[in-house]
Amino acid sequence: MPAIVLIGAQWGDEGKGKATDLLGSRVDYVVKFNGGNNAGHTVVVGDEKYALHLLPSGILTPGVTPVIANGVVVDIEVLFEELDALVSRGLDVSRLLISANAHVITQYHRTIDKVTERFLGKRQIGTTGRGIGPAYADKINRVGIRIQDLFDANILRQKVEGALDQKNHLLVKVYNRRAIAVDEVVDELLGYADRLRPMVADTGLVLNQALDAGKTVLFEGGQATMLDVDHGTYPFVTSSNATSGGAATGSGVAPNRFDRVIGIVKAYTTRVGAGPFPTELFDEAGEFLRTAGFEFGTTTGRPRRTGWYDAPVARYAARINGITDFVLTKLDVLTGLDAIPVCVGYDIDGVRFDEVPVNQSDFHHAVPIYQEFPGWSEDITGVTEFEKLPKNARDYVLALERISGSRISAIGVGPGRDAIVVRHDLLG
Repeated sequence: MPAIVLIGAQWGDEGKGKATDLLGSRVDYVVKFNGGNNAGHTVVVGDEKYALHLLPSGILTPGVTPVIANGVVVDIEVLFEELDALVSRGLDVSRLLISANAHVITQYHRTIDKVTERFLGKRQIGTTGRGIGPAYADKINRVGIRIQDLFDANILRQKVEGALDQKNHLLVKVYNRRAIAVDEVVDELLGYADRLRPMVADTGLVLNQALDAGKTVLFEGGQATMLDVDHGTYPFVTSSNATSGGAATGSGVAPNRFDRVIGIVKAYTTRVGAGPFPTELFDEAGEFLRTAGFEFGTTTGRPRRTGWYDAPVARYAARINGITDFVLTKLDVLTGLDAIPVCVGYDIDGVRFDEVPVNQSDFHHAVPIYQEFPGWSEDITGVTEFEKLPKNARDYVLALERISGSRISAIGVGPGRDAIVVRHDLLG
């Protein structure tokens, strides 16, 4: 049975939760392998809408075991708030497993994130201020706190003291903030230990044993390819590897165990935060996409930047992730447009680029080269078969498939759970 990696192929918010939900009962485990509560999934089930931030979207599917793996940074307060919210709506969250090796976001990570971003002024990155970057920085600097440390009060205190010895100097002397007391942090974290303990496991072992037993495991990436710390539009990126390679390091499952890589792309493009975005629209068309697509951040509520579909970005994502299948979402949002431009290359100082340029400055100054496709006016939200889509909608999808680097296996045609057209089996 397969191990499947599901990643965003643009700048995030592509609808990964919907794709996860599509696989539904055919999946035994859903694994979050990177990021923290800075990424949101909105999943619509019947008349209910669920906004998930830290939890894997598989937690909404009965019988699925959701896993927060070692590559994630966990804000435990947010974790419990999110779990309690689901329980209050009648959902069973008892299957959740959390890696003992996942790192913890503390109050000092959140404080440093916010004051650092303000300190940058015009050079701000657009962080959500939730402490994600500082927690990953501590992980790489080997002064981080892991979930397992909460079960040893002496070790926890030593680690917090070591971290705050440096950070308090920074807060007080550079940012003119108050020092954070060691006891304040330790007491808060120890207060979570008893409730957290039953959820904690050697998740790498659990997942490998599940694959050995013939179970299907889905690895769900937070953020997206163009926000990957190595392969995205650095420095306007997240602090983890949101590409398919991150699924291996972020979970403890070897790369040769992955069978498929599913990339999620919108029928247009959006981005939250600062950084280059060649197809960004500042006119009525951009506002149309934002309004029709309800493009506001699940986690932040910020209006998303909107633009037309960018084929070089899709090809780039297909190449570095090894994408076997695309899921194209929000095709319905384009309904009513007379013509739909698609970026097929870039003009950079008079030179044509057909692929994403490696030089960040070039990408920042890239002017999109568009090819227009005729639009459609028919309502497609109830369509369940590809052949029953309007001809212009079919032609648009087929054109994107030709220029995006992999086949388009499923198409989202509305916000509902079942509003999707399947062309190829994502597990086949």
